[in-house]
Amino acid sequence: MVAQGSGSPVVVVDERRRMAGRGAWLHPNEKCLALAIKRRAFGRALAGVTETTAVERFMSGMPLVEAPAATGKPSKPESGSEI
Repeated sequence: MVAQGSGSPVVVVDERRRMAGRGAWLHPNEKCLALAIKRRAFGRALAGVTETTAVERFMSGMPLVEAPAATGKPSKPESGSEI
């Protein structure tokens, strides 16, 4: 996910991970999206973003991916902000 432009409240999906600007990661499942929206994580990770319609539309068109089962080991996030 990337903020659409400087000062824009809109977040867009950057599938190729090539767009300029600050980005954030989100697991590709609806539970993570719902939790990120509930916690207002997009606004914290992407400085003031409030409009998540594009992300919600993108996620609703994706096949659901279940979160991996807990193995007792902490997972390491990829570089960048992870939501």
